Amino acid sequence: MSPQSKKPSVWSRLPALHSRDYRLMWFGLFVSTVGSQMQFTAVNWHIFELLRGQIYTLNLFGRVIDLGAEALGLGTLGLVRVIPIILFALAGGLLADTRNRRTLLIYTQLLSLFFAGALAFLTFTGRVTIPLIYLLTAALAGVHAFEQPSRQSLIPHLVPAAAFANAVSLNTLMFTGAGVIGPALGGILLAYAGVQAVYLVNAISFLAVVVSLAFLAYRGQAAVSAAGLGWGALLEGLRFTFRTPMIWSTMMLDFLATFFSSARTMLPIVAGDILGLGPVGYGWLSAAQPVGSIVAGSVTALNSDMKRQGVVLLVSVLIYGAATAFFGLTTSFILAFFFLALTGASDTVSTVIRGTLRQLMTPDELRGRMTSVNMVFFMGGPQLGELEAGLAAAAFGVPFAIVSGGIATVLLTLLIAWKYPVLRRFDRPVAVTATA
Repeated sequence: MSPQSKKPSVWSRLPALHSRDYRLMWFGLFVSTVGSQMQFTAVNWHIFELLRGQIYTLNLFGRVIDLGAEALGLGTLGLVRVIPIILFALAGGLLADTRNRRTLLIYTQLLSLFFAGALAFLTFTGRVTIPLIYLLTAALAGVHAFEQPSRQSLIPHLVPAAAFANAVSLNTLMFTGAGVIGPALGGILLAYAGVQAVYLVNAISFLAVVVSLAFLAYRGQAAVSAAGLGWGALLEGLRFTFRTPMIWSTMMLDFLATFFSSARTMLPIVAGDILGLGPVGYGWLSAAQPVGSIVAGSVTALNSDMKRQGVVLLVSVLIYGAATAFFGLTTSFILAFFFLALTGASDTVSTVIRGTLRQLMTPDELRGRMTSVNMVFFMGGPQLGELEAGLAAAAFGVPFAIVSGGIATVLLTLLIAWKYPVLRRFDRPVAVTATA
C-alpha cells in the first residue's frame, strides 16, 4: 500500500488535541465536569428523598387540587438555576470581551469551589435544609453562567482556526463523557457514602480547572478595550445576535427544544416510583443520555466535514423530541435507557453544529457577548423546562409531562424549519475572523 493510500490515523483526525494548551484545558474541564455531573445527580436525588411521599394541597377557586411535592421540588430546582443565568450571563459575556478571559476563569472556578464546599460542609454537619440547597444551587448556577462566555470564547485562541470544529466536537465529547462517569459515580457514592461525599468530591474537582489554567502558555488580552464596558457594548452584542438569522434561529430552536423536552429533572421520580430503582439504578439511568452523546460525539469528532448541516441539525432535534415522547411512555428500564441515550445522541449532533457555526460566524470582539445571549437560551431553556415539567408532572403526572413535551418539541421544530428557510439550506460556517 502506497503512503498516499493509507487511511489517516485517529490522532491525525483529532487536530485540536495537538495543541498543548487545549489538552490542558480539556483535561481540567473534564475532571471538573465529572464533579458537577455527580452533584447534579445528587442534588436531584437529595430533594426527591427529602420530599418523597409528601402532597401539597392547593385550593383554586374552591376546587381542591393535590400536587406531588417531589415533582414541585424538582421543578423548583429549575427555577432557582434559571434566575442567576438571566442575571449573570449577559454581564459575563460583557466582561469576557473586555477583561482577560483566562484570569476571569481562575477567579470563577475558585468561587465555585467555595460554594460547593459550603454545601458539602452544611450537609456533613447536618445543617443543610431545602432552602439552603436551593440557595447554593442558585449560587453555583450563577457562577457557571458568568464564566461560560469566557470559557467558550477562550477556545478559539487555543487551537488553529482549521481545528476549531474538531475542538467543539471534542468539548462536546468531554462533557458527555463526564456525563456518563459523573452520574454513575454519583449514584454509587449516594448509595454507599451519602450525598455529602458527592458534594465534597465536586468541590475538590474545581481545582483541576484552576491548575490547568495556571499552566496555560496562552495568557491573552481583552478582545476590546475595557473602556467599551457599558450598555452600548451590551446592546451591540444583542443587535448582532438578533440580526444574524442563522445564529438567532438556532438559538430559538435550542430554547424551544430544551424547554419542552427537559425530562432529566423527572428522572428521580421515573427511577424511584415508576421503574422501582434505588440510587445506583438512578445513577445509571442518569448516565443514559451521556452514553448516547459519547457515541454521537465520537462520530462527529472523527468526521468534522459534515454535509448539509442545516438539515442534519433539524432532523436531530426532531429525533430528540420523538425520543423524549417515547421515553415518557415506557415502563421498562432497558427501553427508558435506550430512548434517553437517543436523546443524548441527537442533542450532541445538533450541539456540535450550533456551537461551530455560532463561534465561527461571530467576530472575536463579539464572541463573549454572543455567547452570553446564547446562554440565556441554551441554559435558560432546560431550567425553565424543569419548572414547566415539574408543574405539569405535579398536576397531571410525570408521563404526561414528558410525552407532551416531546410532542411539542417535534411540532415547534417543524415550525422553525418552515419559518427559517436559511436554516434548512445551511451547509458550512465560514470564519469571519482568523484568530489563533
